Amino acid sequence: MTAPPRSTDYDVVEGRSNWVVFAAVVLGVAGIMRIFDAIWAFRYDGALPARLESALFGTSLDTYGWLYLVVAAILLGCAWLLMRGSQFARWAGVGGGIVAAVSAVWWMPYYPIWSLTYIGIAFLVIYALIAHGGRPERA
Repeated sequence: MTAPPRSTDYDVVEGRSNWVVFAAVVLGVAGIMRIFDAIWAFRYDGALPARLESALFGTSLDTYGWLYLVVAAILLGCAWLLMRGSQFARWAGVGGGIVAAVSAVWWMPYYPIWSLTYIGIAFLVIYALIAHGGRPERA
């Protein structure tokens, strides 16, 4: 009689995929970061970045603050839905990843490295949910 093969915690994935948990955490952290961005935009009184006149939403940082609050609500809502585990949440999370990437593009002319980093992480979220977010296969 042979014993069944031993498995470690790294071999067993029960419930949702680790990629889905990763996506939910990233979307949640991105939502919290966008709240801080909104607070900064509402309270900032210093010099504005050069060429802000040609920015997508104009020169008012209050406009960006409100947009960042909306984006934060979307991202936090997607993270919460992902942790709940429905298939709707998977596609809402993909939408949240797209929103995160698009919201990073707004500041590309002013902060290119941070914007590209943020876009790259958003694409990891999208990959995680499309490639690994399906229902677990039953044996």
